[in-house]
Amino acid sequence: MSDPSSLPSFVRSPQVDFLSSLAVDRTLAKHDLAGSVAHVEMLARVGLLSSAEETSLLAGLRTIHGEIEHGRFRWQEALEDVHTNIEHRLTELVGPAGGKLHTARSRNDQVALDERLYLREAVAQVAHALLELEGALLSQARAGAATPMPGYTHLQRAQLVTVGHWWLAHFWRFDRDLDRLFATVDRSDVSPLGAGALAGSTLPIDPQYVANRLGFARPFENSIDAVSDRDPLVELLFDLALLAVHASALGEEIVLFASKEFGFLLRSPELGSGSSLMPQKRNPDVAELARGKAGRAVGDLASLLVTLKGLPLSYDRDLQEDKAPVLDSVATLSAVLSALLRVVPSLAFDPVRLRSASEDADLLATDLAEAQVAHGVPFREAHEAVAALYADPEGLPRALAHTPAAGVDPKVFAPSDPVASLSRRASWGGPSPAQVARQLALAEDRLSRRRSSLSSLDRKVGLVEELLTEGPK
Repeated sequence: MSDPSSLPSFVRSPQVDFLSSLAVDRTLAKHDLAGSVAHVEMLARVGLLSSAEETSLLAGLRTIHGEIEHGRFRWQEALEDVHTNIEHRLTELVGPAGGKLHTARSRNDQVALDERLYLREAVAQVAHALLELEGALLSQARAGAATPMPGYTHLQRAQLVTVGHWWLAHFWRFDRDLDRLFATVDRSDVSPLGAGALAGSTLPIDPQYVANRLGFARPFENSIDAVSDRDPLVELLFDLALLAVHASALGEEIVLFASKEFGFLLRSPELGSGSSLMPQKRNPDVAELARGKAGRAVGDLASLLVTLKGLPLSYDRDLQEDKAPVLDSVATLSAVLSALLRVVPSLAFDPVRLRSASEDADLLATDLAEAQVAHGVPFREAHEAVAALYADPEGLPRALAHTPAAGVDPKVFAPSDPVASLSRRASWGGPSPAQVARQLALAEDRLSRRRSSLSSLDRKVGLVEELLTEGPK
């Protein structure tokens, strides 16, 4: 550890181990460096740095980036955080001019900027994986577009759907998750640099230039709000928590359908490992972990919300705790999506088991009631008549054999063929082949537009690397 007397006065503390955030915020090093590059350029533009000082500082910052990238940077825990470590090393490299880096800037607006630059990158990382998963879901949906399977409510067989319709239900959930992530990036597209500690600066700074250089839509409107606002991180954690819940639901259905009790999914090696004791077992480990990790993501969201609850404006040291749950949740969901992306393409439904389940006459009860309605019977009367039919052990076989049954006209019974039943379910968003084909076309178009949005986000994310690798002006 460095000699305390050699440290900047603002980081000298007998409790440096407790106060330090370096273990977490060093992850933001490249974002911090990119923000410093833009800040130095701005200071030179407004006359607060000479051309020679600007050149020296930019070269020093880019040298530090190289040291960090190649593992040669010597992090000092006594310097508390990533910002002070970088500034200290810069002064070692360029001399007293390094002390000018912090002109008109506070660690308060600095960390708020770093987090927004990181948020862009995190969303892009998750979005790339999510788009791949959505593509895999669509491939499965196309393959099973016309394959009948039972649909469930209350975990009981309810009505016929198709395998493609089921996969698409999960697709639309994940697509809403992607939409939320892009919306979070849009709302966070504000640069906080220039807000200072909380009240801006008396110096002639230009926050608009920094915002433009870093690819933000605009600078902040209120300096107090700028340094205290953690809404983007909360929104990101909510987006990831709900994504985790949706991944958990898919995992749960995979677990159920792969069990012998359902037997719908054929056993896939990608699903997991065998039992350490029982030779016959193959456990759906990946699906179970996708389900289990949702609790971690939800916990990360709760952690940050509780940290923020009741904090007075503007900056409080409590906010040092904002990064760990975000980093954890991004890492967790990236791992979940990567695992699901390996599992989903490997899954195959057992056609024999599905056919048997789809021929369950219970799945046609609503068809029978609606067939009566189509011939003028009030729905409640038809509902009661069909319910009585199913309650009688001999009622349904007689009815399907076109033997007269009380209250039901056998001439208007729906056929018991699952394919015929599905073809009639042509209402908007239903499971008929025509409606599934419409959904697939819409989903393909949606994916194309999502890829375009992600391409735009990637360009903004790339600005960080561009700032850190540009040569001398």
